[in-house]
Amino acid sequence: MALKERDEFSGQLTTGHEWNGIKELNTPVPKLLWAFLITMALFGLVWTVLMPSWPGINGYFRGLLGADQHQAVQQTLAEANAERAVWADRLATEDFAALQADEAIMNVVRSAGPALFVDNCAACHGPSATGNVGYPNIAEAPMMWGSDPDTVAETIRVGINANHPETRFAQMLAFGKDQMLAGEEISQLADYLVSISAGPALPEDQRLAANDLFLNNCAGCHGEDAAGMVESGAPNLTDAFWTYAGDRSTIRQSIYNGRQGTMPAWEGRLSTAQIRMLALYVLDLRTATP
Repeated sequence: MALKERDEFSGQLTTGHEWNGIKELNTPVPKLLWAFLITMALFGLVWTVLMPSWPGINGYFRGLLGADQHQAVQQTLAEANAERAVWADRLATEDFAALQADEAIMNVVRSAGPALFVDNCAACHGPSATGNVGYPNIAEAPMMWGSDPDTVAETIRVGINANHPETRFAQMLAFGKDQMLAGEEISQLADYLVSISAGPALPEDQRLAANDLFLNNCAGCHGEDAAGMVESGAPNLTDAFWTYAGDRSTIRQSIYNGRQGTMPAWEGRLSTAQIRMLALYVLDLRTATP
């Protein structure tokens, strides 16, 4: 039987393993490790007795303390709903003017409104509400049906060209596709709209001819001054805000093919308080926009 080597410094036997001149000592397991393992075993035993643990045939062992995380979550939700109900009831029922004058309510709108908007509106209108191609800038541009809170809330509630029985309807005719205007006339109108929104101005004879075309075909919805009409939901054509872009090519395409955007009706998807909060949030965003 071979004699085991003993370390000359510590007096401990070695295991015979050596790495880069360093020999491993054959030392016993520290007593603290055993204490740690025993403590963990006792802790696990006590935990399984006091807290929900082992599954059974018809359920599980619920523990002597009766702790129930499901009930704890339900209680937390109930407390949150009770706290929310204080301002949710006010948002759902009070006059908009009173709500806008109440700084506490508006602070709730400013804190909860962004998440509500991002979850439901940002996919179309963008996270800052400045719009995308085909979806209007509602942070800055004139609102097509008006910008008072009741009107904005109603638009959110019933939608535009949606499946709601009270939805708002807005459709631009296809003047070229349906052969109501010739190609040259559509080009004249496109040039005219570019000139009144971004310039440069047309020669007087062209402007007068195009203006006659506009009055005869477009003014019924957009108004004789092309500034839009809230009665028909027709947008202002004289400013810098365009739902489908304001370059000549896009404007001509809109006149030729027509436009019919869609906004879903949020009644049934959002509560009355949430719809009215969104209206207040958007209008507050508009006042904050320089």
